Amino acid sequence: MHSKMIELTVIDRQGQEKALQLVEAEEANLMETLKNHDYEMRATCGGLALCADCHCLILKGQDQLAEPQDEELMTLETRPDAQDNSRLACQLKVSSDLHGVLLQLTNYAN
Repeated sequence: MHSKMIELTVIDRQGQEKALQLVEAEEANLMETLKNHDYEMRATCGGLALCADCHCLILKGQDQLAEPQDEELMTLETRPDAQDNSRLACQLKVSSDLHGVLLQLTNYAN
């Protein structure tokens, strides 16, 4: 079985847009994957949906992603800049759901 290639576009905190090609890896989360691609990801909680350091905005493709779980929604509520298209990168799996997504990393809350 061949791994699927996933293409997504990331706008970093400096406004630079870059297309990424990732290999599908359901056990990996997007936050760790972005760290591995040299994006600054503070990730204070280690991917447990507690700190919101990996907050991002889904600018395109939100409808193809799995719905956020309660833990993610509760953490997003702590961010005054959270929007309807806010997600935590640590809660997004590196799967074909991300193919074609455009996301923007947001500044840290504090």
